[in-house]
Order: sequence, then C-alpha cells, then structure tokens
Amino acid sequence: LENLQPEIKGAAERLRYEVSVRGRQLGWSEKVARFHFRKNLRRVVTELYVRDNCHPFKATVLVWVQVPLWVCVSLALRNCSVGAAGSHVQEQFSSGGALWFTDLTAPDSTWILPVSLGLVNLLIVEV
Repeated sequence: LENLQPEIKGAAERLRYEVSVRGRQLGWSEKVARFHFRKNLRRVVTELYVRDNCHPFKATVLVWVQVPLWVCVSLALRNCSVGAAGSHVQEQFSSGGALWFTDLTAPDSTWILPVSLGLVNLLIVEV
C-alpha cells in the first residue's frame, strides 16, 4: 500500500485537472465536480489495488482470524487450569510437564515461557 501512494497521488492530481476541465465545459458546480472527482478517484484506487493485489483488507484479515482464536484458546486453557473440565484434566496438568516445568498448574517462576512467548509474538508481528 505504501508503494502505491506516489502513484495514487499522481493519479489524483491528473484526475483533479481532468474533472476541473470537464466541469468548466459542462458547467458543473463545485459540489458536483467534487462528487465526480471522489467517485473516479475511488475507481482508480480500486483498479490499482486489484492490479497489485494489495487490498487493505488483506492486511487486517490475520487479526480477524487470530484474535478470536486467541480468545478461544485462552478460555479453554483457563477452564482446564481451574478445574472446570474435571479433576482428571487437572491431574494430568499437574504431572505432565517437561524440562524445568513439571507442574503445569504452578506459575513459571523463571519467566522463561511468558517472555519467550511474547518475543515470538513480537517477531511474528514485525515479520
């Protein structure tokens, strides 16, 4: 989208000139000329998005998928950790860890997992 901005600006300047010339020829008011300028600029910008395959919605689709998934996983983990899923699941969490975290129901005193999860998420967002 950023790479298209100079091209959009140039197209807007050309379109503004064309609409003003056409408006003088047909005797359009300022309001009508502005309407035609906006309508045609929207069309030109849409054509550029289609040409370069970079619609702004594509940049936000990850957020619309990732946020609900994150909420569902967080709620599922919370329900498992507080025993809402049954005592059998909580027993498995208390004895099913690995490496330095053998009890998954106890908080991580070393902060290795929360910090590494935060860094991985930051890396994903930046990439």
